Amino acid sequence: MRFRGRARNAAPPEAAPPAEEPAAGPPPVLVIDALGRKCPIPIIMLAERIREVPVGQIVAVLADDAAARTDVPAWCRMKSQDFVREETLRQGGWGFHIRRTY
Repeated sequence: MRFRGRARNAAPPEAAPPAEEPAAGPPPVLVIDALGRKCPIPIIMLAERIREVPVGQIVAVLADDAAARTDVPAWCRMKSQDFVREETLRQGGWGFHIRRTY
């Protein structure tokens, strides 16, 4: 049985160029370490401390509870803050970057 398609002696397709890393963006002015705490504690910590950061600056929340992946962006929408990005942490968990808008 013979399959159609690539001939036996044909060269393999070229590999795609490596994807570029997304721009890291501005560094956070404040980092809130909520690793090991269950939601809603990371949200409460963020709500209490976001006023320490000047308007337009970035706050990072570190959390390892999977619920934070939906809770942090939802809180940003409810409170009209900018959810900038989510990054995976090497030690496990995620870093959520939020820009204070008011």
